[in-house]
Amino acid sequence: MIRIDKYLWAIRQYKTRTMAGDACRGGKVKLNGLPVKASRELKVGDIIEVSTPGLVKKIKVLELLNNRVGAPKVAEYMEDLTPQEAIELAKIVRQTNYEKRDRGLGRPTKRDRRDIEALKKYLM
Repeated sequence: MIRIDKYLWAIRQYKTRTMAGDACRGGKVKLNGLPVKASRELKVGDIIEVSTPGLVKKIKVLELLNNRVGAPKVAEYMEDLTPQEAIELAKIVRQTNYEKRDRGLGRPTKRDRRDIEALKKYLM
């Protein structure tokens, strides 16, 4: 058995174990649909949902591991069940998350800002 925070760190979903533990405590990680603590133990076949800004990743546990593995080997230990449409939508949102204004136009007016915010809400 392995702790969920250690597993998420080992399959490179989080950069550090502390970040993985904080995500569990913050309610951003669910195991089989239920929020979990960082100390929850995993077994093969469990479905993990990891919430990130703009995307909820679904991961199926294929094999347990104790140590962090290289990025090419991650696919041996997990299966990504996230729908491709959700991944593409998250990419679009990331790409359109910034405003580009031509030089010399100055700051956006109140009306411009409202239009920008409405567009962002529509894309989310």
